[in-house]
Amino acid sequence: MSRVAIVGAGAMGSVYAGLMASAGHEVHAVTLWEDHVEAINRDGLRVEGVSGDRVASVRASVDSTGIGECDLVIIATKAMDVVTAARQAAPLIGADTVVQTSQNGLGSAEDVREVLGPRHLAVGVVGGFGASVRAPGHVHHNGMEMVRLGARNGGPSREELQRAAAIWESAGFEVGLFDDVDRMIWEKLIMNVTFSATCCLTGMTIGEVLDDETAWGLSARCLAEAVEVAAALKVDLQVGDPVGHVRGLAGKIRGARPSMLLDHLAGRRSEIDVINGAIPREGARVGVATPVNRTLVDVVHLRERTFPEHAATVAA
Repeated sequence: MSRVAIVGAGAMGSVYAGLMASAGHEVHAVTLWEDHVEAINRDGLRVEGVSGDRVASVRASVDSTGIGECDLVIIATKAMDVVTAARQAAPLIGADTVVQTSQNGLGSAEDVREVLGPRHLAVGVVGGFGASVRAPGHVHHNGMEMVRLGARNGGPSREELQRAAAIWESAGFEVGLFDDVDRMIWEKLIMNVTFSATCCLTGMTIGEVLDDETAWGLSARCLAEAVEVAAALKVDLQVGDPVGHVRGLAGKIRGARPSMLLDHLAGRRSEIDVINGAIPREGARVGVATPVNRTLVDVVHLRERTFPEHAATVAA
């Protein structure tokens, strides 16, 4: 049995926590959502979906105080919260701890590295889950694709990554270890870029976008720009035909709503800047025009200006 901490136990983090706890690990879930903490500690954490339906015994708290050193720490917050999460993770790190970032888009691992340094930092890519929160203490997921792990120079050794991978595998996840971290990140990013902004702005599920000629045309142009930028950056995507690859993965989670859409339905700021927003930013570095992604990013920003969260930030 290993000791695991999930810092940022929202939808995805709670799926990880529930499945790992069901496999017999001691799992701590850290989240600022007090109702979620109370429900988990009172009734257990219910995880349902493609993995089945179970209630797992997870120890939940609003901070990392008193947890102690862990074998694996997974930072599963949104990209905008990783610096705060990294600070919460610091007391959980022992000599052999692997700290795995697991955010959408580009840049989060670099932010965590600034706080914690490179020694314990692994980069994780997790996709194809379509996770959502049904109620406090209750999460659902539509899929269960491969968990990919890698580390940059100065990070965990291969042996340490294998120990972290074994924890995931014991909970029913398929794991792949990657030496090329950029490839690993971009192969997930092109999937996110394809559907996130389009689903967010239309309200469609992934399957509805696949079936709608106009919506898919917009998504396909987002994908094409991302693939062109990756090529200019000399990222070695190994997905074969990008369109076939993305549509094949998406077909497995047709009912899913990307997290960006879920954020907007809840009136929350999204991760648009690190997903679709990463394409024009990186494209500018290598001279690749990205008008479709840039336009969708602008529209998402305009919508988010109307959210109460934005108004409160401006007033402050």
